Amino acid sequence: MSAMAGQLRIGACLSLSGKFAQFGRQAARGLEAWRSLDGGADVLVEDDRSDRRALEAVLPDVAARCDILLGPYSTQLMRAAGRIAAESGWLIWNQGGSGDDVEEAHPGHVISVLTPTSRYAEPFLLKLASELGGPRDLCIVHGPGSFGRQVAEGAEAIARRLGIRTMRAAPDDQIPPPGMSAEWDLFSAGVFEQDAEMVGKALQLPAPPRQVCAIAAGVREFGHAVDDPEGVFGIAQWFPGSKDEVALGPSEGDFVGAYVGPAGTPPDYPAVQAAAGAIIATRCARLAGSTSRDDLWVAAADLETSTLFGDFKIDLRNGAQVKHRTVLVRWADGKPASVSTPTQATNCELACTRRQCFVKKMSRTSRAA
Repeated sequence: MSAMAGQLRIGACLSLSGKFAQFGRQAARGLEAWRSLDGGADVLVEDDRSDRRALEAVLPDVAARCDILLGPYSTQLMRAAGRIAAESGWLIWNQGGSGDDVEEAHPGHVISVLTPTSRYAEPFLLKLASELGGPRDLCIVHGPGSFGRQVAEGAEAIARRLGIRTMRAAPDDQIPPPGMSAEWDLFSAGVFEQDAEMVGKALQLPAPPRQVCAIAAGVREFGHAVDDPEGVFGIAQWFPGSKDEVALGPSEGDFVGAYVGPAGTPPDYPAVQAAAGAIIATRCARLAGSTSRDDLWVAAADLETSTLFGDFKIDLRNGAQVKHRTVLVRWADGKPASVSTPTQATNCELACTRRQCFVKKMSRTSRAA
């Protein structure tokens, strides 16, 4: 992949079958909708079957047949794809794995468009902190695996800055944990099925939480997984209706129209984030006049822009996303709707949501020098 000639070929391994299929298929339809609007690229999609070994088998062939390589859906699969890209000398555009470790692991080989997991909870926590009477106790539940752990750790760090008292629990623990106040809130950070089960369990408690937020509630499929999602908050990487500027690619209206035509249903964020990966990647290729890894990295490092998905800017040190922000939604009348949140923290504060804050660390290092 180097100098460009003719149509750009965009390749991706996506979960068209298996446990991530409901999201991988949306991503594939999102790429097709973008392709129909862009007119200057072809799209190649292969099924990774929601399986790491299947991904490892098919990814090298896809990479050999394309100019621009997009990552799979899910932090788990993207972790494997990033490793393969680094070992093989490729650049992969991460549109589906938001884990902090995934976004930061392979500088020069992975460029991310998603808000990292450690910042997922920010809009819900800002809402809690802004309410009259001050925030109540917050129970944070997460399942096994690094995704839920990173979301939970980020939520704890943001909550501390906002003065919210938190307690952690596992799905099988007593909910709420002993010692929580009578008025408490719940934040669930698991995979889709875990979140749906936890929300259903919490809403049936004799003394249910005052407010419930779950990562899974950010997509429409959540309404089919929970008996009564009314009032539940969710976190989404994107939600329709944004009034933000779109500097690159199609408008929200044009994209949604192109997506709904063949699909018959409106897109959720997996479709839009896949399209955003393609929009940013092709822009960088056209700016660089090349699809070589080094040229694309330099172009991406210099780029600060926005798409219908939201803002884009990467950390120059590692390719992690620093400007895009998640959206808070709330279920009402059987469907999710976006919720406005108070003024958000600065980018520097947002980057400092883990126990070891790279921004402050680098600042101290530069001053010492």
